Amino acid sequence: MRHLRQVTVSLIAVLLLSPVVRAQPEQPSAGQACFFSREFEQWRAPDPSTIIIRVGINRFYRLDLSAPCPTLQYPQARLITVFRGSDAICGPLDWDIRVAQYGNGITDQCVVKSMTQLTQQQIASIPPQFRP
Repeated sequence: MRHLRQVTVSLIAVLLLSPVVRAQPEQPSAGQACFFSREFEQWRAPDPSTIIIRVGINRFYRLDLSAPCPTLQYPQARLITVFRGSDAICGPLDWDIRVAQYGNGITDQCVVKSMTQLTQQQIASIPPQFRP
């Protein structure tokens, strides 16, 4: 009977602690094209369906949107990003992007369809006016 009680207590402890272990933020692994949200520096939009972002000094990513976000093309557009949960950005589901014009409280939501880290050759081909 005592052994059964120990096993039961152990199982309850495992069940109670497993959500705590799963709730810890994920760290970007070396094989993923991840970065931390605090490393996001600048952005430019060459068209209403694409955002190019700079992470740190020399890493660039292309965010392809699921639908055009015309507000990205406005002269004084500002990008509003909200990051929930983990600080690691590894894919399109990690983005919550809204775009607004300065002086205008209305925002447009832009849904990210894909996130691609650019190669050095792709970075070199970005026109200067669209390089963040």
